[in-house]
Amino acid sequence: MIHINLLPHREAKRKQKKSAFYALLVLGALIGAAVVLAVGGYNARAISIQEQRNKVIKDAIVVLDKKIAEIATLKQEIEALKARQQAVEDLQGDRNQPVYLLDELVKQTPSGVYLKSFKQEGQKVTLLGYAQSQERVSELLRNVAGVSPWLEKPDLIEVKSTGLGQGKTAKKVVEFNMIVSIKRPRDKDQPADGKPGAKPGAAMAAASN
Repeated sequence: MIHINLLPHREAKRKQKKSAFYALLVLGALIGAAVVLAVGGYNARAISIQEQRNKVIKDAIVVLDKKIAEIATLKQEIEALKARQQAVEDLQGDRNQPVYLLDELVKQTPSGVYLKSFKQEGQKVTLLGYAQSQERVSELLRNVAGVSPWLEKPDLIEVKSTGLGQGKTAKKVVEFNMIVSIKRPRDKDQPADGKPGAKPGAAMAAASN
């Protein structure tokens, strides 16, 4: 007996294929959405971690900037303290300077030279005096420039021939005017006693004693 299928099997298969296709589309869309969400979540997490690292770096930079500013302030304070210490040392060294200056002038003034007056302004001393000859003035210049451990840089301003006294007792002498500089303790590389680090004031006091 022959069985004849009168149902529209072709349309049924077509619908079945169409349903399977739509199902695959939905599944692909779901998988794609899941992949996008996963990648997006991974990227968001990576960005968050990087932002946290950047924040840590920025905080560290801020801390370092504060430390650098503190170091700069400390350097300024140290320089100010050094300047104050140097000023105190200069005041202590200058306290007895007139006595030492007189003692040194007596030592370095050669015979035949008479100092009429001297005037100190800071570390400069102006000397006015008479000498028997220009050679005596030159000797004084050499003593101050090369022999004296406390005086330096003599500058002869004026030298001229003049008369000293009146009448028969008048004598021809050389009148001179010069400026010399006083060495501060910090300006001396090697003290007079040859011991490094010795204070010139102490050495000068010992010499005057």
